[in-house]
Amino acid sequence: MLRGLEIRDLLIIDKLDLTFAPGLNVLTGETGAGKSIMLDALGFVLGWRGRAELVRAGAAQGEVTAEFDLPAEHPAHAVLEELGLAADGELILRRVNTAEGRKTAWINDRRASGEVLRRLSDLLIERHGQHDDRGLLNPRGHRQLLDAFGGDETEAALTATREAWRARSRARTALAEARARVEALAAEEEFLRHAVAELDKLSPEPGEDASLDAARRMMQGAARVREDISRAYQAVSGDGADGMVTDALRWLDGAAAGLGDEMEQRLTGPLEALTRAAEALGEAEQGIAELSDALDFDPGELERTEERLFAIRGLARKHNVLPDDLAGFAEELRTRLDALDAGADTLRDLDRAAAAADAAYAHAADALTAMRRAGATRLDQAMARELAPLKMERALFRTTVEPGDAGPEGHDAVAFTVATSPGAPPGQLNKIASGGELSRFLLALKVCLTGADTTRRTLIFDEIDRGVGGATADAVGRRLQMLAQGGQVLVITHSPQVAALGAHHWRVEKRIDGEITTSTVVPLAPEDRVDELARMLAGDTVTDEARAAARALLSAQ
Repeated sequence: MLRGLEIRDLLIIDKLDLTFAPGLNVLTGETGAGKSIMLDALGFVLGWRGRAELVRAGAAQGEVTAEFDLPAEHPAHAVLEELGLAADGELILRRVNTAEGRKTAWINDRRASGEVLRRLSDLLIERHGQHDDRGLLNPRGHRQLLDAFGGDETEAALTATREAWRARSRARTALAEARARVEALAAEEEFLRHAVAELDKLSPEPGEDASLDAARRMMQGAARVREDISRAYQAVSGDGADGMVTDALRWLDGAAAGLGDEMEQRLTGPLEALTRAAEALGEAEQGIAELSDALDFDPGELERTEERLFAIRGLARKHNVLPDDLAGFAEELRTRLDALDAGADTLRDLDRAAAAADAAYAHAADALTAMRRAGATRLDQAMARELAPLKMERALFRTTVEPGDAGPEGHDAVAFTVATSPGAPPGQLNKIASGGELSRFLLALKVCLTGADTTRRTLIFDEIDRGVGGATADAVGRRLQMLAQGGQVLVITHSPQVAALGAHHWRVEKRIDGEITTSTVVPLAPEDRVDELARMLAGDTVTDEARAAARALLSAQ
């Protein structure tokens, strides 16, 4: 509920503090007194797009502050929580416009953008008038209004349709992605089959490149040193040094037998040294023989080793991977090939799932359509009952539910249409009805839809009673009074019948002081209300008869 509105230096308002109350709040005043400025100011603080020049002439800036009561269950709390703002039952919006055109806004003393203000505005205020294109006249919102009128059953059908749409979207996405994958794989099928066959034939193993390279190097080295090792073996074997040392030992042993003891002892050292040399040469001969055996390989083995090593490295270069990654790369290609081979079965399964999701969505959307058509019939009947007291019993209101684009909220296009006289073709509200008729259509529609409105926004009606009077104006006022029960309605009116039904009454006045014109709003006491209603009834000259008629209007409420 809008609790207060403070306006500073805006248009022709220098300073204005208003306190509103629950129920029906009426604002009256002569034409040009500035009633529309009130709505301009409220629209400014709520982020509505309106006049470009708002700052009062001579002022540095204009400022508007709006204070709202915010119950705990109010949907505006969700927006505030999303922004990290707290509102413990009170929401204060403030917006400043400098003379240079810069606009700055605050929500509970926290800076905010105009877009955030507009999001909150949709939850706080609902404005209706003859040129209202944000509310009931906007065809884009008619389907949502009809669904709200339909109640819990329609809401349940709408929820089921949304869930079916999400399931349908997931199924279609999965099918499309799988089809794209299969098509991409099919485009490279020839490559996959050739590459997998080539890799399977070679069957490289991780680490094989290093082991083959080491073996190749060893065999290449062996070929180069084999002759030297053979010569070394000959040099230390029986035909070489070993044989010569053995001969030397035999010769010295024979010589020792022909010498005396003294000379024989002198041969002991040389004999021992030669014995050690013979043993060392034997060890060297054995080691060289073993090395020679190790270097003994089939010359064809080197050729085969090089061929496999070069084949592995060639495949690695061809596929731009490391030799040790060839085995993993082969497995990856094999997996893609398997997916291609299984693609037909996968696509068939996903296609069946998508068809089932389509059918489930169609079933849910058809059930929602049935709910909407039933709700449209009830709404049309309710509108017929409301239009009769508003002297529009010959007018025809119809809610059309036609096939539309499929989406999460069904496949219906909903529109409110009217025909103002029997036999006339129906059309959109704002294109068929005249000003006064349009006002009454909107009021009747709002009365019918109020039962479905659980947000309890403040309702503003801007001269919605234009062009009506007498009993019709009284009927308009009675419906505004009914809409205000348990909530808050602000109405700008020129109708005394409507004004007399207000629980709270303000008069908008224009004051001229020299060359300065200002507008202000005055709360009216009971006797002041009599004078204001009398003015509205009689015009500039207020007579006793007009005052009596005004009292009669007030007493009849």
